[in-house]
Amino acid sequence: MVKGNNVVANAHFHKVCWQNHVKTWFNQAARKHRRRAARQAKAAAIAPRPTAGLLRPAVHPPTIKYNYKLRAGRGFTFAELKEAGVPRKEARSIGIAVDHRRRNRSAESLQLNVQRLKEYKSKLLVFPRNRAKPKAGDADAAALGSATQLTGALLPLPAASSAVQAVPITKEMKEEAAFHKIRMARADYRLFGVRQKNRLAKAAKES
Repeated sequence: MVKGNNVVANAHFHKVCWQNHVKTWFNQAARKHRRRAARQAKAAAIAPRPTAGLLRPAVHPPTIKYNYKLRAGRGFTFAELKEAGVPRKEARSIGIAVDHRRRNRSAESLQLNVQRLKEYKSKLLVFPRNRAKPKAGDADAAALGSATQLTGALLPLPAASSAVQAVPITKEMKEEAAFHKIRMARADYRLFGVRQKNRLAKAAKES
């Protein structure tokens, strides 16, 4: 018996309404057929371009919880395109996504995506608009005859960095003033403009 002056338990669990809570999926086979037909129609519409769409860069997700992973980004930066030798206005026409807002925060990510672009360019076949009058950079007739539409992933993303391996702590590591080095690096970054301005003013005054 419940304790206190409460409502007497009067819950009758009727089993006649269980059908209202059952979810069915009778159209599973039809949905599967429809998705497959949609994929085939899209592949035929964009042929001979790859079915995966545009080439995307490899980026690190934000926050410390996920930044050790790699995922496909929105588009390549102008710096990555310039380093790989791809004109920014031509990139979109050859299947490369471009994002003018993204910035490169490290040299490692820049080189990773530059290598991704170079690998894509080495495998790229550009179909001429007019086969009778091919332009510079277009694929030759022999390559066009054997070309097939690529299905699946365009360029698989590289594997994320492996787990950190433990190493023994040496005497040099213990004597290293890491905190002081980090603080000095931050100060040099913060005072770069002021020091450069003072240096130029001093040089002008001496001259």
